[in-house]
Amino acid sequence: MFGALSRHFVGQRLSGEGHGTLAVNVLGSFVLGALTAGLTSDPTLLALVGTGFCGAFTTFSSFAFETVRLFERGKRRKAVANATINLVGALVAVGFGVLTASTISL
Repeated sequence: MFGALSRHFVGQRLSGEGHGTLAVNVLGSFVLGALTAGLTSDPTLLALVGTGFCGAFTTFSSFAFETVRLFERGKRRKAVANATINLVGALVAVGFGVLTASTISL
């Protein structure tokens, strides 16, 4: 529930064609990368934050819908850019999350 509320808050602050969705997907990917790289080894915390918060915070279906909607409206370049930035951004964010977690000693 907290993840979904956070996603709604970000979406309200970043209006525009997919900006909120991009932000939550990249930020959620960073958090998940950091968690799974060893920021915590507690399986309960991993499930709670990783599956619970990140699962409710990020939204692949909204990303897909927004990309298709851009194509349907004839904004093909924006659609391709949206798809590329979301996918590459999420992958890079996971990498930075892993890197960040590996430099933090808890």
